[in-house]
Amino acid sequence: MVSKLGEMLVKAQLITDAQLDEVIKIQRREGGKLGSIVARAGFCSDQDIVSFLGMQYGVPAADLEQWPPIDPAVIALIPKDLAQRHKVLPLQRTGNVLTLAMSDPTDIFAMDDVRFHTGYNVDPVVSSEMGLARAVEKYYGGASAVRLADGTRAAGSQGSGPAASGPTTTSGGTSTFSDEDEHIDLAELEQELDADAEFDAADEDEDSVNVGSLKRGSEDAPVVKLVNMVLIDAIKRGASDIHIEPYEKNYRIRFRIDGILMEVMRPNLKLKDPLTSRVKILAKLNIAERRLPQDGRIKLRVNMGGKQKVIDYRVSILPTLFGEKIVLRLLDSDKLMLDLTKLGFEPESLERWDRQISKPYGMVLVTGPTGSGKTNTLYSSIAKLNTVDTNIMTAEDPVEFNFPGINQVQMKEQIGLNFAAALRSFLRQDPNIILVGEIRDFETAEIAIKASLTGHLVLSTLHTNDAPSTINRLMNMGVEPFLVATSVNIICAQRLVRRLCNNCKVVDSHHQPEEALYKVGFTPEEVQRGITFYKPVGCDTCNKRGYKGRVGLYEVLEMSETLKDMILTGASAIEIREQGQKEGMITLRRSGCRKVLDGVTTIEEIIRETVL
Repeated sequence: MVSKLGEMLVKAQLITDAQLDEVIKIQRREGGKLGSIVARAGFCSDQDIVSFLGMQYGVPAADLEQWPPIDPAVIALIPKDLAQRHKVLPLQRTGNVLTLAMSDPTDIFAMDDVRFHTGYNVDPVVSSEMGLARAVEKYYGGASAVRLADGTRAAGSQGSGPAASGPTTTSGGTSTFSDEDEHIDLAELEQELDADAEFDAADEDEDSVNVGSLKRGSEDAPVVKLVNMVLIDAIKRGASDIHIEPYEKNYRIRFRIDGILMEVMRPNLKLKDPLTSRVKILAKLNIAERRLPQDGRIKLRVNMGGKQKVIDYRVSILPTLFGEKIVLRLLDSDKLMLDLTKLGFEPESLERWDRQISKPYGMVLVTGPTGSGKTNTLYSSIAKLNTVDTNIMTAEDPVEFNFPGINQVQMKEQIGLNFAAALRSFLRQDPNIILVGEIRDFETAEIAIKASLTGHLVLSTLHTNDAPSTINRLMNMGVEPFLVATSVNIICAQRLVRRLCNNCKVVDSHHQPEEALYKVGFTPEEVQRGITFYKPVGCDTCNKRGYKGRVGLYEVLEMSETLKDMILTGASAIEIREQGQKEGMITLRRSGCRKVLDGVTTIEEIIRETVL
């Protein structure tokens, strides 16, 4: 297949058809990216390609040769191996936003990696691959390929909380905890630990793991108490994720609460191996395997305040330089909100969304980064459509929540059951509505689009920064423009921001300059009318944070005839965005501004999650 980038370069008259043919021959023979080959062959300058890509992707272009010297503290945020692997370079940090030079600004996996490693939101700019390679060599030089960014210690309380002395297995195969047992103190646990010779902090040879010792250590009382305490404390604090992280000289546990990571305790380093083994046993994983990533699931029946509830923990274990990092994602069905009217949609956006998901066929897409609430929006949509006369089938990885009346299929890549394979089978199962967990590749996109064009309503997710750029993302995957234009009904981009605690929020009397408010995204009418801002304070209800819960920001792009014509003629993401706004699309930033006007959140929150 002829490269889409090549076709676009020819269309823009930057190269000729003959030059494109020559470049494709070189690419097939030697490999590499087409843009770099074009520049190396001298058919087009590096900067011309960068400017062109910036216009197509709707992001700024950066000439690294002319860029001012980069602060070494910014360079230190990303290790050399990550920069080389993803071909990225940090340029500057403004507040909680890291400007990142990338050769491919649609590479959501690279952005997720950087976001996860640094803890900052990523604002991509496009640069040439060769320019990036030279800049990485210039700024990193002979630096070590492995560097840990420990970061500033987040505010959090020293770990303590209730836990049972151990989980007991019920007839259903789940473990059960009670929150009414004794208070566990971390210092006491460490004293018990120090008295036990089983826990030796000395590193073992990877090839001679003593499985018996690991298992005995994981079943010892201090370890059992600590793991139980962490699992229950996470539920009580309303955490969405638990991060258990080993470093060279310390061991820390963090909770992600309302989207923000908070450190809750630093256990003794001696607990590292037995604690990891304990989690592996609960998740039914191989405790002897410490060199490869592992994924599992813990299902607990917890008795909290006299009420029994079942909590799923999705477990991911990753070998790092100083041990295995564990991340547990909490899946609490009680917190799943299935009412579309309460998620945060503006009335106009919700009306558009309801209209399109009620159609008998077509494609409905939800886009946003990991942890932005895409699954909740999709579940809420199919819950509304779940009637006795409708056959709904879902392909998910993983299946997070179970719904009566919906046929849910868990993906298993190791046996060949992926999204594309599941979709093919679905089409032989007489479905009305199909939900695909994520469109990751051309094959899945192609089958999903064909299904939407043959009388099925298809709902799915993508990783893009906003709604208009989703069109370019599909075409970059290899989907023809006419298929995108005829199949896609509506695209919803979303983010989550923290809600101000209604119990303790107060009016912010600090005067905000009008110029600053315009830059944030407020209209002149809103500024002239006067805006009442609120600020977080902190109380017992919100655990002294000033925020409690999260609310969605939504950017809903409904496909009109004009937009479909623009897609067919190869319009850029910027042009599609401008037309969408003319037709009434509320951008993510404007959605955030309206939440501020309603006293739901703060300017700091919307700036952290959106761009103007």
